[in-house]
Amino acid sequence: MVSKITRLRKIAYPAAAFIFMAAAVLCANAQSKPPVILIPGLTGSELIDGKTGDTVWFKLHHVRENDLRLPISPNIAANHDDLKPGDIIRDIKPGILPRIDVYRSLITAIETQGGYKEGRWDTPPARGYENTLYVFAYDWRRDNVENARLLIRKIDALKRKLRRPDLKFDIIGHSMGGLIARYAAMYGDADLPATAAAVPTWAGAKDISRLIMIGAPNEGSVLSVKDMINGISLLGIEVPLPFMRTMSKFDVFTIPAAYELLPAPGTLKAFDDELKPIDIDLYDPATWTKYGWNVIDDKDFSKEFSNAEQKSAPAYFAVMLDRAKRFQLSLDGVAKGNSPVKIDMIGSECKDTLDAMVLYQKKDGKWDTLFKADSFESSSGRKVTSDELKAKIYGPGDGVVTRRSLAAETLSHADGIDSFLAPASTTWVCERHSKLPANSDVQAKILTILNSAK
Repeated sequence: MVSKITRLRKIAYPAAAFIFMAAAVLCANAQSKPPVILIPGLTGSELIDGKTGDTVWFKLHHVRENDLRLPISPNIAANHDDLKPGDIIRDIKPGILPRIDVYRSLITAIETQGGYKEGRWDTPPARGYENTLYVFAYDWRRDNVENARLLIRKIDALKRKLRRPDLKFDIIGHSMGGLIARYAAMYGDADLPATAAAVPTWAGAKDISRLIMIGAPNEGSVLSVKDMINGISLLGIEVPLPFMRTMSKFDVFTIPAAYELLPAPGTLKAFDDELKPIDIDLYDPATWTKYGWNVIDDKDFSKEFSNAEQKSAPAYFAVMLDRAKRFQLSLDGVAKGNSPVKIDMIGSECKDTLDAMVLYQKKDGKWDTLFKADSFESSSGRKVTSDELKAKIYGPGDGVVTRRSLAAETLSHADGIDSFLAPASTTWVCERHSKLPANSDVQAKILTILNSAK
């Protein structure tokens, strides 16, 4: 017969094991970990009208005509309007359809599974220097360098509030948010280098210890060319509605961030009607005029902009293209030195993603630009099939950002190295671009990285 003591031991051991494991989890969550900053991607922050308090973005319908359009002038820094960033977009409710998670579940996972608490920049918690999550909402239309400098200033102000001058942060940057964080780490609170031969100072490394990039377009995206030519639907937020809100090409023309997502110099893939590679300088305004892309030449341009804006438009366009080129070259400057900031990359490589474009001249002399795998007849009379086109213009990615852009493969190989980003880890999942933050595997990887950070 089993004694009463033995039976009690058999009951007690599983209970003790459970208590031990629970205590271990609590202990891990209670460990002091660096604070974290979450930076959303393009369109990932609310935009609020500073005069009326109306939420302009995200809205399924325009609050007013051209409500997201910025003023244009060659003085980029002066092209402000009354819109201000609100909160990060946690989820959206498209009418009667189910609520769509954007960043809410990622924030929840960091809090509940990672042991962090969300803090406010202006009024941080008493121990906001550890185990605290801050979200960096920003005006995603504006210049990326401007937002990177704003990030550094907010970090420095927060460090003063916390009385921790040596405090460093781990940053999670989704999509364009990863580019903003990279620039902040490389150049701190400094404007673009004056020359194309940019050498990073790593001034931001005093504030940033680690950067987790999720689906970041480190070499830009050919989709941005398409968007500037044709306009865009919700700038990449995938909402399954037949009446999706659109942003016209005239709107996109006024948004600096759109230019800064163009393919980095030396990375654009373009083909002629025989599918042979051709060289195109995206950063020369004459290129946009030659191929019929320049919005300024559109017959409706005069209806969309004032007389003063029409006069300044050519100079504005040239300045924006030059600034976008220098922005991309400044990020490529990382190839010239080892990064003192640890970089982790998370992306997808299972979705067909636009990776190139085809240009051919029609019989009337005008140029056509293909961003879809639609068959056509070449100048020699040969039918170019959709299968041929698909093999040329698509590559593995997340539907928005290609694998080669996230990993900076083209630029790295041109420098004769595997990757100038030298990531501490690279993780590939199967997911669409806008859904990467809500993906459970992505969240698990982020938590693993954060828990290993010292």
